Amino acid sequence: MSFFFVLGILLALLIVGIAFYLLTARRYQNADSVATSYDEWTDDGILEFYWGEHIHLGHYGVPPKRKDFLAAKADFVHEMVRWGGLDILPPGTTVLDVGCGIGGSSRILAEAYGFAVTGVTISPQQVKRAQALTPDGLNAQFRVDDAMALSFPDGSFDVVWSIEAGPHMPDKAIFARELLRVLKPGGVLVVADWNQRDDRQAPLNAWERPVMRQLLDQWSHPAFASIEGFAELLAATGYVAGDVITADWTEPTLPSWLDSIWQGIARPSGLVRFGVAGLLKSLREVPTLLLMRLAFGTGLCRFGMFRAVRSGLEAANQREEANATAK
Repeated sequence: MSFFFVLGILLALLIVGIAFYLLTARRYQNADSVATSYDEWTDDGILEFYWGEHIHLGHYGVPPKRKDFLAAKADFVHEMVRWGGLDILPPGTTVLDVGCGIGGSSRILAEAYGFAVTGVTISPQQVKRAQALTPDGLNAQFRVDDAMALSFPDGSFDVVWSIEAGPHMPDKAIFARELLRVLKPGGVLVVADWNQRDDRQAPLNAWERPVMRQLLDQWSHPAFASIEGFAELLAATGYVAGDVITADWTEPTLPSWLDSIWQGIARPSGLVRFGVAGLLKSLREVPTLLLMRLAFGTGLCRFGMFRAVRSGLEAANQREEANATAK
């Protein structure tokens, strides 16, 4: 078998693989397309096997250091609690976890801090799995809900918490308003999200545009907000007392992308558990993970943190009346 024949076969396989990757993209269509994607990821169990109970990035410290992949994810939750100032809140504090996944963060908030947590996700299968993983007696409950139109009354929670849900939201202004609307006056909003560089200051260049297109299309994302842009949207709701505090956690979370790929090599038992079909499904996600590492490593994307305090109801009502009058 000649070298050129082998090279031709490999090239053909590469072309077929790229075509398959592009043609099977999970493009955002509506809320149902997001729910369906997460239902499928939950049903097959592959994501949970490799990523554990936390479907979000890990925190590796500043500067980053080697750390167990699953431990880094749990550490992220505790770091976010401290950054948001939630560690000084008393047991029984009511928390809404928006985009709770299968409940990993909700369970830590309930168990380690004594909070009364309600987790919401648009995926019915994630709710079922979250309920199955939650021990009896732990003050954490889960339900299907839409972050673009939360079913809770105004001022329902002491804390609203959200990790990496924003990219799935088609209208970031509505998302920002809903997060703050369900907070009690004086309540705290803490959000962690994948963000795009602010293209108002530095437009995307020729290679960044197709990369961003794939980051959106492959994982059912309509758009990424920028850190600056989403902070402005939070402030514009009229619900924020004082300033929206932001931070960039790109550095401590960056190792997660390559670490997530390494899990497939370090845990070969997954091949036995999920078979060839599972292997192919896992391999299909590798290009997106590599593109994510490229985007966050070059500054195309940033990992944004947001903290805001809900203003009094009177101030918010005055702002709403002013907006209505202006229209």
